[in-house]
Amino acid sequence: MLRPAKQLKSGFNLTGTNATMNRLQRLFFPILALLVFTATSGWAQETAVEEPLIIDFNERFLPVVARHGMVVGPEQLAGEIGSQIMQRGGNVVDAAVATGFALAVTYPRAGNLGGGGFMLIHLAEGNRQVFIDYREVAPAAASRDMFLDEEGKEDLMREYFSLQASGVPGTVAGLLHALETYGTMSREQVLAPAIALAEEGIPVSFALNYELATQGKRLRQDPESLRLFFKADGSPYEIGETWRQPDLAWSLRQIAKHGADAFYRGEIARRIVATMESGNGLITLQDLANYRAIERPPLRGRFREFEIVSAPPPSSGGVHIVQILNMLESDDLAGMGHNSAAYLHLLTEAMKLAYADRSQYLGDPDFTEVPVAKLIDKAYAARQRKLIDPARATPSATIRPGQVMLPESKDTTHYSVADDKGNMVSNTYTLNASFGSAIAVPGTGMLLNNEMGDFAARPGKPNLFGLVQGETNSIEGGKRPLSSMSPTIVFRDGVPWLATGSPGGSRIITTVLQTLLNAMAFDMNVATAGISARIHHQWLPDELLAESGISPDTVRLLEQMGHKVLLGGRTIGRTESIMLKDDWLLGATDTRRPGGWVAGY
Repeated sequence: MLRPAKQLKSGFNLTGTNATMNRLQRLFFPILALLVFTATSGWAQETAVEEPLIIDFNERFLPVVARHGMVVGPEQLAGEIGSQIMQRGGNVVDAAVATGFALAVTYPRAGNLGGGGFMLIHLAEGNRQVFIDYREVAPAAASRDMFLDEEGKEDLMREYFSLQASGVPGTVAGLLHALETYGTMSREQVLAPAIALAEEGIPVSFALNYELATQGKRLRQDPESLRLFFKADGSPYEIGETWRQPDLAWSLRQIAKHGADAFYRGEIARRIVATMESGNGLITLQDLANYRAIERPPLRGRFREFEIVSAPPPSSGGVHIVQILNMLESDDLAGMGHNSAAYLHLLTEAMKLAYADRSQYLGDPDFTEVPVAKLIDKAYAARQRKLIDPARATPSATIRPGQVMLPESKDTTHYSVADDKGNMVSNTYTLNASFGSAIAVPGTGMLLNNEMGDFAARPGKPNLFGLVQGETNSIEGGKRPLSSMSPTIVFRDGVPWLATGSPGGSRIITTVLQTLLNAMAFDMNVATAGISARIHHQWLPDELLAESGISPDTVRLLEQMGHKVLLGGRTIGRTESIMLKDDWLLGATDTRRPGGWVAGY
C-alpha cells in the first residue's frame, strides 16, 4: 500500500504516491506513444509521419525521459524540489538554486553553505552562456608556507582538518548572484523548501546512513559535528529515522530574509569568525565582507560538429578537456573501438600531456597569467599529438609541460538542470573532502570547507589527490585555489545538446572528458555514456587507473605497451547528465554512488 505523499509546510510534495506516480507517468507516456504508433502504423501508413525514436530497446542502459523540465543530481529530495520549482513557474536558474540550497540539507558530505563552486548557465533567450565563479578565496592572512612544519614537511592534518584549512566560502554568494541576476523567483520562494526540510526533518536514506557511518570517526572529533550529525548518545541515525537540523534551518531563514549580507556581514558571519578565533583560524569579518562571486567568460572549444562550453580558470577542467579533445579530433576513435587497447592508449597519452601542462600553467587568472588561448589552440594540440607513440607508453618522467610559447573533493557534487525551452544549468560545488574539514560552526548547522588544501602547499610536490602543482597555484591571501571542477554544456550544430559534470577531485576532468567522448565520438545515449567503464591518468604518479569493466585482454595489451595498469579499486567520478533530443529531456544519474535521482515532468 502506498503511503500518502509527504507535504512540507512549503506545500511541496516530495515522497510517496505523487512522486512515484510522476515518475511512472514520465516513463509510461513516451513508451505508450511508441506502442500506439507501432500498432497504428499499418493502417495509417499513407498519412502517418514517422516519429523519432525516443527509447531504443536495443540499448542496455536507458535514460529517464521527461518532456518539460528535469533535474539530475546526487539525491532524491533535492532533485524533486528543483523539478517542482519549475512546475510552479520558476526557470532553470530558480530550480538550480533551490536544488543547491536543498542539497546543503540532504547531502551534507558535499552539498553546502560553507564551500564553493562553479555554475554554467545557458540562456536560450539571446543564446548566451554565463559562467559564475563562486570558488572559495584564501583569507588575507594566508601565506605561502603556512602548512609546512619546522622541517619543511607538509602538515596534512593542519592543511585538511583544522580551521586553517578553510577558505572564505562562496556558495551563498554564488547561488544568490545566479538567482538575483538570472532567476525569476524571490529568495523566500526558492529557499522555503530547504528550510522546511531542515526544520521538519528528512528520512535517513541508505546513502546518508552509509556516508555518516564511513566518516563518523572524523566527524565525532569535532563536538559540534558530533552534536549535529549523531544522536544525543553519539549513535548514528538509522535508515528511516528522521533527522532534523534546526540550526541549519535558522541559517537558511537568515539568508532568505537578508540575502548574502546575512552570511557575509550578519550574524552568520559573526558566528563563523567566533569559531575561527577559537582555534587559530584565519577567516575574519573583513575577509567575509570582501567576498564576491565573479562572472567570467566561459571557455569554448570545438570537437567536430560540437561546441564545448566549460569552466575557465581558476578551473583547469575546461582547458584540459578541450586540449585533450583537440589532440584526439583527427583520429578515427570509433574505428578503434570503444575502450579498445588502441583507443585507451591514445587517450592515456593525451591525458599525460594535458596534466603535465596543468602542473605549470594553471592557476587563478587574477594572480597569474594563464595561457588559455595557447593551451587550447589546435596547432599546439597537433604538435603535442606528434609526441604520442602509437605503440608504446611514454614514461611520465620523460614528459615535461609543453612549450606553449608564453610571451615571457573527491567528494564534490554536481547536478544538471534543463527545460523544454533549451535553457540549461550545469553546477558543480564542493567542500573539497567528504564533509570538508569535518568542523561545524556552532549555531549555524554548517560545515566548513577544507579548500586551502587545493593550493600547492609545496609547489612541485603532489597534493591529497596526487596532483603535482606549480608556483602558479601557491598560497596567497585573496587568491582562489586551482580546481578540477568541470561543469560543461555541449552544443550540437548550434543547439544545446548535453549538460554534464562530476565530482572526483583530480579525476573530474577525465570523467567528464570520457562522458563527452562516449556521446560525441561513439554515439552513446546519455545513460550509456555515463555508466561505461572509465580510465584515469594524471601524469604523476605514472599509473593508469582502470575501472572494473575494462577487458582483461585489453589490460594485458596496455601492459605490453608499457603502461602500469591498476585495475579495479575505487570507481572514477559520478556524472549527472541531461541530453536534449527531439524535444525530449533524457536524464541519467551515474550509479557509481547510491542515492542519485532524475526528477522530471
